[in-house]
Amino acid sequence: MAGNSVLAVRYGHRVTSYAEMYLNYSLYGEPDADLDIAYYFWIIRDGSRVTLVDTGFAPEVGDRRRRALTATPVQALAALGIAPADVDTVVITHAHWDHIGNIGQFPHAQLVLTEAEYAFWTSPLAARAHFAAHAEASELAELERARDQDRVTLFTGELTLAPGVDLIEVGGHTPGQLIVAAATSEASTAVLASDALHFYAEAERDRPFAIVADLPAMYRAYDLLNELAGQPGTHLVAGHDPLVSERFAAHPAGPDVADLGAPR
Repeated sequence: MAGNSVLAVRYGHRVTSYAEMYLNYSLYGEPDADLDIAYYFWIIRDGSRVTLVDTGFAPEVGDRRRRALTATPVQALAALGIAPADVDTVVITHAHWDHIGNIGQFPHAQLVLTEAEYAFWTSPLAARAHFAAHAEASELAELERARDQDRVTLFTGELTLAPGVDLIEVGGHTPGQLIVAAATSEASTAVLASDALHFYAEAERDRPFAIVADLPAMYRAYDLLNELAGQPGTHLVAGHDPLVSERFAAHPAGPDVADLGAPR
């Protein structure tokens, strides 16, 4: 197997704080400080097949939530020579606003997510304040419209999406959070953790993220990610950590695109 081309595209930025991002941060006895958070989506290419992993946040939603936007997915894809019609599949790691914004820009792509994630966000529980704060009703409605159009694939547990691309349900951050293991060569795999691992410190220092649906499942996800990271040739890709740009080489397209097949 020659492997997939796997890229991380940084499309937005925000400065927050450790206390806001880590659950019960006061437990660690450390002073609070500013913390940079990066916003990514991911591209998997195998020949002419293009798969997006998440679709970022919509510009108007980012403005309202005071996030800085560098480029929409369509703009970022254009710089890589990819048109919206080239996208066969969109993997939705979870249905938070900064991961399913813009799905309407890919009206012909098949959307793939876990059964648990879809069931939760289309249930009455999703309207409760602590969940609704992290979602956009219009974007969830777009997901439901795609289901009505027979463009949604749901699964439970694990799914082989394509040769060398496996989806693994982990939960924790959201009820059906998933991660993606994408082979970049016969000897190398990039694990796109998305928000199962916002920052590397969550798994490396055992510090849960502040937004959590199921804390035991979040801990189990960290255990799995640490186990995967211990395997030869396997490299974790955190979902919001600027360190991604330091742990992987820049792509020729520019500094906001990291080549996940080229760990440093």
